[in-house]
Amino acid sequence: MAGVPEPHTGWTFLTNHARVLAAIAEDPTTRIRDMAARCRLTERAVQKIVSDLERDGYLTHTRQGRSNTYRVEDGTILRHPAESGLTVADLLALLVRHDTEHHVRLP
Repeated sequence: MAGVPEPHTGWTFLTNHARVLAAIAEDPTTRIRDMAARCRLTERAVQKIVSDLERDGYLTHTRQGRSNTYRVEDGTILRHPAESGLTVADLLALLVRHDTEHHVRLP
């Protein structure tokens, strides 16, 4: 079936929520379809993740015509107790630094 990402088995270091948040941070006007392709998720999964992130205050969106523009709330504290005091901006800075140092550009 076209458009369905390849399944992944096993565990990964980054959650799908972190991947979607990073995709939005890189391009606040990105479409659900493009986030899904980049993160190798279904569009439905990305819609659910965006809804979770909005509900819990990690991002907001503004409707512009038929599109959305997202705004990451950089000061929001990460949820896990082991990351107490770390913000979304801290997490995104680590990911950006890695991508910059390794010249990684995700599709």
